[in-house]
Amino acid sequence: MYNMTFEELSGDYSQERMDSVAKALEEVLTSALPQGCITVGVYEAAKSLNVDPDNVVLCILATDDEDVKDVALQIHFTLIQAFCCENDINILRVNNTRRLAEILGGGGKQGGSEPMDLHCVLVTSPHSTSWKDPALSKVNRFCRESRCMDQWVPIINLPGR
Repeated sequence: MYNMTFEELSGDYSQERMDSVAKALEEVLTSALPQGCITVGVYEAAKSLNVDPDNVVLCILATDDEDVKDVALQIHFTLIQAFCCENDINILRVNNTRRLAEILGGGGKQGGSEPMDLHCVLVTSPHSTSWKDPALSKVNRFCRESRCMDQWVPIINLPGR
């Protein structure tokens, strides 16, 4: 019988936990979308954060490998992250914009032809109700735990389908 080392066990647990959070994030997005609680785009997100930051429950910053070299985008991310930290808004980084586009529907196209700017996605709370979503609670708990380990913007891998 094979005995696993602590590192192997913790690695398996970490991967399991990340998969669980990725699934919860997908649930949050798919339930927020029909409620009109999703803001997509860096500029749209900045406007929404400026108008009603208390209504934002989650900020998702998404990149692919080629986005790392985009200095303007990195500056936007830094400003959005600072604003979110100042206003106690949980932030996640996602490394698969194609999968994010699939989750949000439209395969990354907005209005049929123009590509969606998926670099920043905000999830807001519906004004009519207090949003008690177990998936959102799981994502928020993950963000809080990450901050306790000095990881202020945890990165989630959204696995492709």
